[in-house]
Amino acid sequence: MDYRHEWKHEINYSDLIALRQRLRAVASPDIHSINGRYQIRSLYFDDPADTALREKRDGVSRREKFRIRYYNRDTSVIHLEKKSKLAGLGNKQTAVLTAAQAQAIADGRIDWMLGSGEALLQELYAKMRGRGLKPKTIVDYTREPFLYGPGNVRVTLDYDIRTGLSCTDFLNPDCVMIPAGDAPIILEVKWDGFLPDIIRDAVRLTGRRTSAFSKYAQCRIYG
Repeated sequence: MDYRHEWKHEINYSDLIALRQRLRAVASPDIHSINGRYQIRSLYFDDPADTALREKRDGVSRREKFRIRYYNRDTSVIHLEKKSKLAGLGNKQTAVLTAAQAQAIADGRIDWMLGSGEALLQELYAKMRGRGLKPKTIVDYTREPFLYGPGNVRVTLDYDIRTGLSCTDFLNPDCVMIPAGDAPIILEVKWDGFLPDIIRDAVRLTGRRTSAFSKYAQCRIYG
């Protein structure tokens, strides 16, 4: 399993404006973005003990979480994702879902997953059956993504984080979403073996330190 380096910083609107200008000068926009950004909707899973939430808040070095995600309200491309963290490094495994499959999982109709032939679906099935993993909440936000080839660098600016409270009607575009408290803007930097100096300089901000901010945890503040 390959892990990537990850930095997160909580920033303000002035930082966002400055970073946007710097990154536009040195990096490329993601080809999947629309006018330089896209909307992300994720459905996060947790068990009855809220293990994923507690391990994140407690800073457990080795942890994982499952989510289903799609972009720009386009349900023709949906992914099941497993995010794993180990000592500050990150790994993501993915599997493609149809809209019908995603809806079935959200509804708890999961027996078909065991015979799907997809290892990640089978793993989620086992944990839904064995640990009681189930959908917990929807997380929406806007992302501005930037790519830089050397180092396989991805820089993102995430904001307007919204929560569906206890709503798990994942494919319903009219599901009521509300601001997730006083959520900050989040700068994320991800890379493989090395972080080029040109990107390191572009994202440098005075007085900002790495953060362990979690959109999922932020969106669980109401329950």
